[in-house]
Amino acid sequence: MQPLDIQGFSYEERQGLLPTLTDAFADCGGWILDRKTLSPTTMEFHIEIQLRAIIDLYASIVSSGLELTRSGHLALTDVCMCRKHHTTAADLGEIISVRLEISFLEEITLYSLLMGGTPA
Repeated sequence: MQPLDIQGFSYEERQGLLPTLTDAFADCGGWILDRKTLSPTTMEFHIEIQLRAIIDLYASIVSSGLELTRSGHLALTDVCMCRKHHTTAADLGEIISVRLEISFLEEITLYSLLMGGTPA
């Protein structure tokens, strides 16, 4: 199965969301392979998870407070539907790679206010 590329955003501060999100990944059996900062307002996670736990991952991401883009919801929904049709233990044990990019919009707004200067 090809890797999932998912984008999401949050109005919460990074320090509040990230511990919740990393706990959510671990609770559903996901492995965080890489975690890096792409910009002051964007982070990226590379995760691997078994197909059998993809619904748990989806629920964990949404319940953490992260908002997914439409394409992110569609990608996860497609994989959840694939899971429904795989019934053997070998199929359900298949490893899914996920790249999750998170934009922190609260920081963008704060940065814009601080760097925007005063109107003329």
